[in-house]
Amino acid sequence: MTDSADRSLPSWASSAISETNEEALKALQTYKKKDADKVIVRFKAVGNAPIMKQNFFKITSSNRFQAVIQFLRKELGYKGSEPLHTYINLAFSPAPDDTVANLFKSFQTDNHLIVNYSTTAAWG
Repeated sequence: MTDSADRSLPSWASSAISETNEEALKALQTYKKKDADKVIVRFKAVGNAPIMKQNFFKITSSNRFQAVIQFLRKELGYKGSEPLHTYINLAFSPAPDDTVANLFKSFQTDNHLIVNYSTTAAWG
């Protein structure tokens, strides 16, 4: 019987493993970095929703859309129990776990992410 401690890897395998580990560490560090980019979000009222005095805001692109909804609720003074529906470009309601960056890349208009909001269901 031989001990597993007595076994050693061939020289070609040890360099391949160390290169793979370095690549994995670099990828992990890149993934861990927070995206400091900001996205301009423009809020537009629909129907009987109150109109905001300021409707342009810079929001960190790595945030989830849920953070945008919470921010909008705070700006409007809405409680969690009050209905608030959000839409992108008057078309669809994004999932709360979508990232602002993905929505911006896919649906930007004039370098803004347009978020329409309403107190009643307006579309879809």
